[in-house]
Amino acid sequence: MSMHLFKLICLLPAVAFIQLSLAAESNGELVDYLSEKAVPVNDIDDLDEIIHAAGSRRLVLLGESSHGTAEFYRWRADITRRLITEKGFSFIAVEGDWASIYRLNKYVLDLPGAGSSARRILQGFDRWPEWMWANTEIEELAEWLREYNSDLPAGEKVGFYGMDVYGQWEAMDDLVEYAGEHLPGHFAEINRNLECFAAYDRDEWTYARAVTGRGHPSCEQGLVEVVEVLQAESSRLRKIDEKEFFRAKQNAWVVRNAEDFFRLAVLDNQGSWNSRATHMWETVQRLFREYGDGSKGIVWAHNTHVGDAGATTMRYQEMVNIGLLSRRELGPGQVFITGFGTLHGRVNAGSGWGSDMQIMRIPEGMQGSWEDLSGQVGHERFFLIFDEEDRNHPLLNRFIGHRAIGVVYNPRQESGNYVPSILPHRYDAFIFIRETGPLRPVR
Repeated sequence: MSMHLFKLICLLPAVAFIQLSLAAESNGELVDYLSEKAVPVNDIDDLDEIIHAAGSRRLVLLGESSHGTAEFYRWRADITRRLITEKGFSFIAVEGDWASIYRLNKYVLDLPGAGSSARRILQGFDRWPEWMWANTEIEELAEWLREYNSDLPAGEKVGFYGMDVYGQWEAMDDLVEYAGEHLPGHFAEINRNLECFAAYDRDEWTYARAVTGRGHPSCEQGLVEVVEVLQAESSRLRKIDEKEFFRAKQNAWVVRNAEDFFRLAVLDNQGSWNSRATHMWETVQRLFREYGDGSKGIVWAHNTHVGDAGATTMRYQEMVNIGLLSRRELGPGQVFITGFGTLHGRVNAGSGWGSDMQIMRIPEGMQGSWEDLSGQVGHERFFLIFDEEDRNHPLLNRFIGHRAIGVVYNPRQESGNYVPSILPHRYDAFIFIRETGPLRPVR
């Protein structure tokens, strides 16, 4: 989730909200239906049904309706631990920067050059919004992963990776360092192609505006060539250090796809959204190939990325996301998607892109929304697992507003924070927590 969320919601047809209000008379019947289906949750042991259903899939997607809610991180971490220990999952991919998250990955895998502690590494995260990954929930999960991996052979250790397209300048720095050491014959060429992108004061928006509005030449082809050089040298580089080569190649993809994303973002919101979504999904696919046949992955990302876009009004804009792409390519039977929601509470967010983090109040869910309806179910925490009956039920098989809070948030404009969704088709399961609190950033 990013600045794209506000733009995404603005693109969605308003007719869905009209449908929501017109259907208000049936909401009482829907609450009764949800109450019968809801499974109350007190602790992680109460999620056995979700662990069992998700554990046989190749890919489990765990969402969140905001990037600043402690309970979403905590429950995802608990589910992740159980999937790893009980169901043999191989890696975690999160909606974070590849280069910075890889420093945490080196720590959990105990690779050469790893930092001294998860906290020390997270304290070095300096790209806004820092709280999204530099928080105590991630610190605790990373320390647990390191301990879990400590007795495992190298090939069985569980990795922790960023899959997003952001963080391109740090990826570029890592790539230049790698090329200088392992690709001396190509170093000048690689450095020249990377410098084409970085030359605009390492400001991606200055570059994008220059290319799209002022006719400056694009750096796209040169960045494609950087990827091609690494591909051509792959046999030799893998023999030197397979993990470092994989890291370098992904850094190259981040830089190449970041150029595409920002160039498109200036003129084409739909195209840039799809560019970013495709990059994240392709990163997950590379991790599958890297971990080999039979590997199983867990993804952490915002509901707008993991919940199947085809079950929201995003589909009218031909927008894709990881949920839609993974179901399409792996098959629905190989993917398990869990969304999260809350009725009210507090959340970490900024009032504008790059502004100081605040702890903001989350108001009650809007009347008739999934949050409002879930709040009328008589449990503090519960989950739903959707089956074919749910997916064909007339009360559930309709667009209803589902709250999405980004890293930029204005609670006073609550009506603009809802994505019309057919929930049983968007997710395989939905976890609701009535009241939630903010993350604790590491200090």
